[in-house]
Amino acid sequence: FPESSSPITSSTPTATLTHSPPSTNDGAAARIRKERACSKSEQNIESLFQQHATGVGSAAYPQGRDEVARQLQLIAMEPQAVQNRDDLFVWPWMGVLVNVPTEWKNGRHVGESGNRLKEKLSCFCPQKVIPLWNYRGHTGNAIVEFGKDWTAFNNALAFENHFESEGYGKLDWKAYKHRRPGMFGWVARSDDQKYPGPIGDYLHKNGDLKTIADVENEEARKTNKLVANLASQIEVKRRHVEELECKYNETTTSLDMIMEQKDQLLRAYNEEIHKMQQLARRHSQRIIDENQKLRSELESKMQNLDLRSKQLDELVARSESDRRNLEHEKEKNGVKTKHLKMATLVQQRADENVLKLVEKHKLEKQVALDKIIKLEQQLDAKQKLELEIKQLQGKLEVMKHMPGEEDSESKKRIDELSEELQDKYDEMDAMESLYHTLLIKERKSNDELQDARKKLIDGLQTITTGRANIGIKRMGELDLKSLAIACGRKLSKEDAEVTAAILCSKWEADIKKPEWHPFRVVMVNGKKRELISEDDAKLQTLREEYGEEVYSLVTKALLEVNEYNPHGRYAVPELWNYKEGRKATLKEALQHVLKQWRTHKRKR
Repeated sequence: FPESSSPITSSTPTATLTHSPPSTNDGAAARIRKERACSKSEQNIESLFQQHATGVGSAAYPQGRDEVARQLQLIAMEPQAVQNRDDLFVWPWMGVLVNVPTEWKNGRHVGESGNRLKEKLSCFCPQKVIPLWNYRGHTGNAIVEFGKDWTAFNNALAFENHFESEGYGKLDWKAYKHRRPGMFGWVARSDDQKYPGPIGDYLHKNGDLKTIADVENEEARKTNKLVANLASQIEVKRRHVEELECKYNETTTSLDMIMEQKDQLLRAYNEEIHKMQQLARRHSQRIIDENQKLRSELESKMQNLDLRSKQLDELVARSESDRRNLEHEKEKNGVKTKHLKMATLVQQRADENVLKLVEKHKLEKQVALDKIIKLEQQLDAKQKLELEIKQLQGKLEVMKHMPGEEDSESKKRIDELSEELQDKYDEMDAMESLYHTLLIKERKSNDELQDARKKLIDGLQTITTGRANIGIKRMGELDLKSLAIACGRKLSKEDAEVTAAILCSKWEADIKKPEWHPFRVVMVNGKKRELISEDDAKLQTLREEYGEEVYSLVTKALLEVNEYNPHGRYAVPELWNYKEGRKATLKEALQHVLKQWRTHKRKR
């Protein structure tokens, strides 16, 4: 198209822009094919939505039903009929404007901007209007871009029909040989793209040549691809649902087995507890019955002695000698009666102790029901021994207070009871030792640490003895003197002291921070142990800047505070053997205190 050689002052027709009705020369066969393709696409997408409704889940549709429906609507939209469906149009759909009014100004042609032209063509809904320029300025030509869908194509045809109806179409432009004022417009086709000049160059660079059938086939291909992608996503989600169902069934089965095992253990535990309670009740009842039997025997003997005393009183008058014998016999019977009463009292006290012990054991067993079965068996064995010991003690006391000649049979019985009682004591001591070993160790450790060590620490902190072998060390506290010596290896004495003071203040503050925990957990001999983490950024920076010696002093303080006060994270005093570099024992601390006391005494 030739460029405008002179300013054109005439304006574009400003009559109301209206869409021309579609031509009646539509291709019936093409319309039928298009309707069938759209109907098939709608059926495929509706089938996918039905699968979604049966439980596959909304995650299978990343675009959503509305988005798919919108694409289907765009695909199903039918373009306006054209005279020849094999015409090659420029796609995305574009329109050509020529003979745009320009004027000569400041040595070049200028014309209306693209936005102004777009406002004039707003009834055709263009996306944008691009004026074409060259070295002389505005060429008087412009390209109107409508878009890629069928709505844009219909707008482009309406654009072309409007200019044709006004006599400013493509054929009119050629007929008037470019000499008629006013803008001409039409839809860009293959001949426009191939025509040399700025219009052809722009169309060739920014568009492709496609027929209506090509665009319809591409839309159908996109639809089929969309349907295939949705079907693939639905299949993936269906498999995922099946896997979740399998995992759910496995978990449910495992949970049922665990609950059944738990019920079996609970039933076995209840049965064992019931058996142990019955056994204890039978044992207690047997002891009570035996005590009752002994009490009956004692009462029977006392009745016999009373009867004997009455008989002796009746014989008093027979003779003086008999009287003296009777008095002697009465004295002996009085002693026996006294002894029997004492034995009865002892027996009663023993019975009361046994009953109290039984009640105590019942309470202990009630409290210990929640403990494991093995500990309950040990506790019952201990209680059994205690009851037997109390019983044997009662029997032994009774035998010791029984009157009469200490014949060999009574001595033998007393020796047997004493021996049996001693065996029970030994067995009780062994069980007590086994049962309370850990408790004794813990109490001993607590007594040593909480009483003796605390008093020694408090006392030694008030004594200034210089650099003694035994003293108080604050665990977790940085040694300012050692830091100064370590810094003095690289700095002057004054700088080293200042640097050591700064490092001491900074790192003591960091050590106290509970959120900083530069430790890693390792297993040593089956036990967890915390060691310094060498990957900690702060410690790595300290080692790089100040060396290994300063790094060792800080990590040593970290380990000490983590061992002695991991929760409070502040320095705590501890008895220390400076000579051997370890925690001092109580014996060493006491020897040191006695030595200081003797020295001070000699000086006085």
